Amino acid sequence: MKAFTYERAKTPAAAAAAVAKDKNAKFIAGGTNLLDLMKLQIETPTHLVDVQDLKLDRVEPTEDGGLRIGALVTNTDLSADPRVRKDYAVLTRAIQAGASGQLRNKATTAGNLLQRTRCPYFYDTNQPCNKRRPGSGCGAIGGYSRQLAVIGVSDACIATYPGDMAVALRVLDANVETVDAAGKTRSIAMADFHRLPGSTPQIETALAPGELITAVTLPKPIGGTHIYQKVRDRASYAFALVSVAAVVQPDGKGRVAFGGVAHKPWRVEAAEAEWSRGAHAVASAVFAGAKPREDNAFKLTLAERTLGAVMAQAKG
Repeated sequence: MKAFTYERAKTPAAAAAAVAKDKNAKFIAGGTNLLDLMKLQIETPTHLVDVQDLKLDRVEPTEDGGLRIGALVTNTDLSADPRVRKDYAVLTRAIQAGASGQLRNKATTAGNLLQRTRCPYFYDTNQPCNKRRPGSGCGAIGGYSRQLAVIGVSDACIATYPGDMAVALRVLDANVETVDAAGKTRSIAMADFHRLPGSTPQIETALAPGELITAVTLPKPIGGTHIYQKVRDRASYAFALVSVAAVVQPDGKGRVAFGGVAHKPWRVEAAEAEWSRGAHAVASAVFAGAKPREDNAFKLTLAERTLGAVMAQAKG
């Protein structure tokens, strides 16, 4: 790990200002992903701004009947919150499907959204990776791609977003609240928060330099049956080959988002109109335009079958 300086921010705007003025600075809270990347010298910040004192660790009701989740709420506390368990159960189930209990005790809401890909070519500093070193090429293209993306890919990157929580937030139509160095706030829809790779895979979110996540907001509960199904190579502490977050209404209409298949949680709202026709119709619409590789083409079949299992579970 390379040497770095450190400070503890007193306010969200001060934290944003400290990172905005130094292109080599990073925010740190739980550090469950960043510290690992620093040890491998994939991330090499020269200055860390600790945001743990900012009192962004509460889950509170909003005026419209939803919930506001502070950026520093831990994954454990969020998944155990009675309001989340009752009204947003897909979120509880997604969080508990990720990582280990020890990591969930430390990982935060904002940090979970910002975790970086687990693509093996990103983690191997001897391999070319446009996400790690822009312009160096993508070792995964033409390499071993079993765990990587089948849709939303580009000629520069075929990595996947690795998280579970964000997939559930996408199906719930969550929003991400932020503040910048000037103290200006804004709200970003989860649909727009994570970016597809295009020609700049190193730019992973819609955040501006120094912009700090302060909260995630959930709209008024929509009811229905909430299911999160994760398919992985081992029973725990593994990232998804395919995951499905679904909310199914009593009238048979459904919402669905997929994880493990793209550079961001993958949801195509227009495809949900096909719900009554079954998993094949929905999956065909969701994955229209997919560009799988030889090693990961199975993900398309796996996604359809997993969705089918979710639909069957929703019917009891």
